Amino acid sequence: MTAVLQEHTSLKPFNTFGIPVYAHFFAEIFSERDLGAILQDASAKAQPLLVLGGGSNVLFTKDFEGLVLKISIPGISAEQQGTRVLVTAGAGVVWNDLVMYCVQQGFAGVENLSLIPGTVGASPIQNIGAYGVELKDVFHSCRAYEIATGEMRTFAYADCKFGYRDSVFKNELKGKYIITEVRFDLSTEANANIQYGAIQSELANRGIAQPTIADISNVVSSIRVSKLPDPSTIGNAGSFFKNPVVDREKFEAVSAKFPELVYYEVPGNQVKLAAGWLIEQCGFKGKVVGQTGTWKNQALVLVNHGGATGQEVYSFSEDIIQAVRAKFDVILEREVNLL
Repeated sequence: MTAVLQEHTSLKPFNTFGIPVYAHFFAEIFSERDLGAILQDASAKAQPLLVLGGGSNVLFTKDFEGLVLKISIPGISAEQQGTRVLVTAGAGVVWNDLVMYCVQQGFAGVENLSLIPGTVGASPIQNIGAYGVELKDVFHSCRAYEIATGEMRTFAYADCKFGYRDSVFKNELKGKYIITEVRFDLSTEANANIQYGAIQSELANRGIAQPTIADISNVVSSIRVSKLPDPSTIGNAGSFFKNPVVDREKFEAVSAKFPELVYYEVPGNQVKLAAGWLIEQCGFKGKVVGQTGTWKNQALVLVNHGGATGQEVYSFSEDIIQAVRAKFDVILEREVNLL
């Protein structure tokens, strides 16, 4: 297939919140060659640019008066040397399809990241993570198209400046590159990461003492399904807020007032607080306001009950931020991108 520049295209099918907005120009990209051809088009050159993967980490609050590129570059391949495996995936590959490929091939490292929504190309930008594993733990490198020059560049691990749900692509290089493929450094020798209590409990319930990577993937998928709504059934973008990371002094002040505080130790004398728990304590779990609200099983997830506008979802999220700040003196940060 070849990319075609379209006008006045609905973005409702391309964002998991299901917000009914339109793009002035739109093109679906299937190769690096497509990318160059579309971005050199005279109609596209002068337009504001938005790059979409799975549309699972974005909230549209209005129409996009520019060019939207839906990255659909396919393909997965693997190179094995001893126990080390380098897996390369096109930026348009559905993230969970990559995870399932790796699990089926016996390539360990991404099993804890099962069922995270989105595409491969977005994974380094967000430094996606779940259940004790982050993208940076398995990242080798990525190829990216430089918008200003039309040239390709390879980014090594050190170039990406990974942080918690953060990378160089969200900061100094934001809007300057489009990732076209990602390489992952995996292994045929599993080093099971089951530190999270939910994983341990579910493995115990299943009578599994020595889990394989398939076992871990199945358990993580089961946990996520029990907590998170399916975007094909009800619009959502997964976790709407980051878990706030605070210094030790702040943690001790909050935990002194709320001894039942849910938290996780992180390096650097800091503590990560469970945003879902904070939101739930403010009375928002399962709350419905108009056509939006929080998911009944997980307060961290905001949903579109049908017909909600992006502005309604944004306003509701602002109510949550203010409530958590008033009760805990902790400021939540949105994980989704606002447009």
